[in-house]
Amino acid sequence: MTTVLIVDDEPNVVEAYGLWLEDEYDDVRMATGGQEALDAIDGTVDVVLLDRRMPEVSGDEVLAGIHERDLDPRVAMVTAVDPDFDIVDMSFDAYLTKPVTKPDLVKTVDQLLSLEEYESGVRDQFALAEKRAVLETEMTEAELAESEEYQELLEELDRLDAETGDSASELSHDSFAAAVRDLVDE
Repeated sequence: MTTVLIVDDEPNVVEAYGLWLEDEYDDVRMATGGQEALDAIDGTVDVVLLDRRMPEVSGDEVLAGIHERDLDPRVAMVTAVDPDFDIVDMSFDAYLTKPVTKPDLVKTVDQLLSLEEYESGVRDQFALAEKRAVLETEMTEAELAESEEYQELLEELDRLDAETGDSASELSHDSFAAAVRDLVDE
C-alpha cells in the first residue's frame, strides 16, 4: 500500500493535490499546516509533498521533525520558495517550484517511490543530483562558482559516484530518474 502525505497551509492547494493523487495511490493523507503534518506522519507514510513556507511550523521544521523521529519517507518540497544554496544541507529528495501540474506531481511521486527499491547510496545520489539540477537551473554560473555549498555538493556527488560506480552527477534529474525507472522495470 502506498501512502502519500500532502502538506500545505493553503487548503485549496491540499485539496487540489489530493484530487490529483487519489486515483493514483492507495492512501492520500492531507495536512493544512506543519504541526498537523507532524501529528499525521508515521512509519506508514511513503512520500511527503511538503510546502516550505508555512506559518507557525515551517516545512523546514517539519522536515527536521521527520528526521528527528527517525522516519524515512521520500520527501519532495513543493513550494513557491525559490531555491537557494541552503537546500544543499536539507534532507529532501526532490524540489518542485509552484505552480505544479498534475503530471509533474504524479511523476515526482512515482520517481520517489521507485527509489525505495535501492540502497541509501543511490537515493542519496538522486537527491544530490536533484539539488544540483535545481541550483543549476536557478543560479547563474558565477553564483555557482562562488558558492561553497555548491562546491561541497559536487564533491559529495563525486564521492558517491566513486563509491557506487555510477555517475549520477553527470545526469540531469530527469535522465537519472529515467535510469532508476529502467532499473526498476528490469
